Amino acid sequence: MPPSWPHLRYSLYAPIYDLFAGRFARQRQRSLRLAGPGAQDRVLLVGAGTGLDLPELRACGEVLATDISPAMLARLSRRAARLGMTVKAQVMDAEALDAPDGHYTLVVLHLILAVVDDPIRTLREVERVLAPGGRVAVFDKFLPDGASPPGWRRALNVPLRWLATDINRRFADIVRYTQLRVAHDEPALWGGTFRVIQLVKPSDSAHHARS
Repeated sequence: MPPSWPHLRYSLYAPIYDLFAGRFARQRQRSLRLAGPGAQDRVLLVGAGTGLDLPELRACGEVLATDISPAMLARLSRRAARLGMTVKAQVMDAEALDAPDGHYTLVVLHLILAVVDDPIRTLREVERVLAPGGRVAVFDKFLPDGASPPGWRRALNVPLRWLATDINRRFADIVRYTQLRVAHDEPALWGGTFRVIQLVKPSDSAHHARS
């Protein structure tokens, strides 16, 4: 089967990815420091890219980094080696995670929910693999909850979705299909276009969607 466009796209972007995504270092750090990763955490990085989040995860005992692009993960593995970290890197579809139910205590979703084809399916998969009481660190761009995009933004979204990202997603419309609880939500950049959000899976959660 030939590679998909997202696979090819991020393989092409891999050599220059850090030039763009690296500009969000402060916001990534803020997101992860709120999550408080520690030695007992089992961490899943979804859409890990070249591993820009790894420096904040050096204390963690188990880290699985996933991405659709082998080229991204090759760079991530080299970064992990430079940091002296043991990180498992695996090509994986964010919408169909090859991971056991309830295993991970921290899942990192940085600049991924606006990129995947189906963010609801992605977040439901995260909910499935997250342990009760586990946390999800989200950093991404979203429309204000309840807002509708103006015409110019809808038009701009057409080429942007093909090139990289969707700029018209509302987080409330995604998280409502899970039992994940919003524990923290703050504006992070560009007047709140980017947000840092912390989610928690209730300790008594059973995996089923809200209707």
